[in-house]
Amino acid sequence: MTRATIELGDVTPHNLQQLKRLNQVVFPVSYNDKFYKDILEAGELAKLAYYNDIVVGAVCCRIDILDGSRRLYIMTLGCLAPYRKRGIGAKMLEHVLNFVEKDGDFHSIFLHVQVNNQSAIDFYKKFGFEIVETKEQYYKRIEPADAHVLMKLLRPQRSLSEPEK
Repeated sequence: MTRATIELGDVTPHNLQQLKRLNQVVFPVSYNDKFYKDILEAGELAKLAYYNDIVVGAVCCRIDILDGSRRLYIMTLGCLAPYRKRGIGAKMLEHVLNFVEKDGDFHSIFLHVQVNNQSAIDFYKKFGFEIVETKEQYYKRIEPADAHVLMKLLRPQRSLSEPEK
């Protein structure tokens, strides 16, 4: 039995349809054309996950600025159900964590998770994320509509005018 290979690859105009299809299957919400247009510009912040050369997952992030601090927002991170619990989600999240570590100038990483998605909440908690807030009626047209905000603090808050220590 050969070991399965898990690799991450860039999102390109040639495989964007695979990302769209994957998101339709994995997530209860649908994403608009602007989301996918922005993903093509995201570089290292958008990756497809391949399991033995088959696209089975994807992660898409963006950089947000709040009160002068850069935060990384995980818009989507998901894997097809038959391929879960095989290290694919961990590989995608580790890519994101390595990105922010290498950059060195992020305050935190955050995301929204539907309140009833316990497996996703448990997954992120293993990587040091904590529930910091619950937003009521966050989602439109899906039940439950509430979302937890999960966050991993990377460094203490400092303003941009404050010098590095």
